[in-house]
Amino acid sequence: MYYCGIDLGGTNIKVGIFDQEFNQVCEIRKKTNEHLGPKVVIFTIVEAIHQAIHTMELSEKDLYSIGMGVPGIMDIEKGISIFSPNFTDWSDVPIIQEIKAHIDVPIFIDNDVRVNLYGEWFFGKGKGKENLVLLTIGTGLGAGVVVNNQVLYGAKNSAGEVGHMNVVIGGRECKCGSKGCLGRYVSARGIQRTFMEKVEHRESIVTKWLNDDYSLLTPEIISKGFDSGDAVCVEVFQESGEFLGYGLKNIMNLFNPERIIIGGGVSKAGDRLLNSAKEIVSNHALKVSQTACDIVIGELSDFAGVIGAAAYGKMKAEQGELNELI
Repeated sequence: MYYCGIDLGGTNIKVGIFDQEFNQVCEIRKKTNEHLGPKVVIFTIVEAIHQAIHTMELSEKDLYSIGMGVPGIMDIEKGISIFSPNFTDWSDVPIIQEIKAHIDVPIFIDNDVRVNLYGEWFFGKGKGKENLVLLTIGTGLGAGVVVNNQVLYGAKNSAGEVGHMNVVIGGRECKCGSKGCLGRYVSARGIQRTFMEKVEHRESIVTKWLNDDYSLLTPEIISKGFDSGDAVCVEVFQESGEFLGYGLKNIMNLFNPERIIIGGGVSKAGDRLLNSAKEIVSNHALKVSQTACDIVIGELSDFAGVIGAAAYGKMKAEQGELNELI
């Protein structure tokens, strides 16, 4: 019996097949192409699952469950993705219904950050922790929270949406309808926008590297500029890190975790981003919260979402079987 995990990201879709010991035996990656709308995205997911099954010379009957992490807010029980700020024309998408029309396997969805949390909690830097927060910094910004060994979901499964904490009055517009949300500043897109705002009237080595084609701009390139001593890139990470620090300080004071794990693609920036963030935490977080908590980079990187989704799907399928017996 095998388990399937899907990480639906704003840039890539990752599908993994795992054996009973949760060793990954197959992985398929495809471009999300979110700008083409939900029907194309769902078709790509189905295509990737079928490709993984065929690559392993399996049938659908060999899959015990499919778990999937989806960005944004959702109705987990009904399998509907209600809202995702980084996807185009994405509203009340019946994602499970659409996928099950093509694949007859039990499938379960959860917020993408929470499935990343399950990955790090079960298999990575969160092992053994009873009070834990995973903050993922990727296309957007979100958090998964464990308090006293229980994952927080909230009344409408939207607990952990720290990316929508307001940090700038009248700041950058967010697709949630508000302005100045933390995720508009601390995320891949937020960091890129901060760079673009600063480079408008200043020179940067990055401009030469890209030949003025800013469609190629990424946090990795800004990191390279930082390492080269480029003043604009240094300021970008200093400012972004300070915003992150206030977010971390609020998380620390609210949830009193033992550990905050920083995950997502932008976490690869490491101390370039975290040094100024930790300084803010040190100066502004409650001392009782600081002494109980450390801040670390995730162990599993972008693998956390795939393996976490697979583990989540297995867990939900087993709960369903137990409920049927009761």
